[in-house]
Amino acid sequence: MGCVYFVRHGQTIWNVENKICGATDIALTELGHEQAVATGKKIVEQGIKADEILYSPLIRARDTAIHISEVTGIPAREEMRLKEQNFGRFESTPRDGEEFKEAKGQFVTRYDGGESMLHLAQRIYNLLDEIVASDKTYILVAHNGISRVVQSYFYEMTNEEYSAFGVENCAVIKYDF
Repeated sequence: MGCVYFVRHGQTIWNVENKICGATDIALTELGHEQAVATGKKIVEQGIKADEILYSPLIRARDTAIHISEVTGIPAREEMRLKEQNFGRFESTPRDGEEFKEAKGQFVTRYDGGESMLHLAQRIYNLLDEIVASDKTYILVAHNGISRVVQSYFYEMTNEEYSAFGVENCAVIKYDF
């Protein structure tokens, strides 16, 4: 039986300010860098073994993955499909805004210039299909929006559960397949 691990990037200033980062390239805070190093140490302490770390091209995920790689010795490479969903006009707006909450329930909507949930799911499901078919163990370092899709790949979820699902910064989640 194989598995894949998911790690959300470390804290960003927009996380602190409760803003939607989406595809906007926002850097880690100092705490975010510390969280990433601590996550690398946690992976070593827990004896987690992986063949490779795949990370989103956005700086917050890339820096998190590089810190983890430096601590664990696991090689890391960029995977474009792990880029966070483009939330269009909602980027930099409050994460808990009523209009955004409503829009998140519309899986075909492209957020006025962004990317629909269905398009996001297609690229993440394609990546996960490749991972499941391989004989390797990966650590995916990406974003909260990506975490929802990964969760939905492995577990049945209602639309409401999908919209409400989230992962803390630098949490490590294991998915068996």
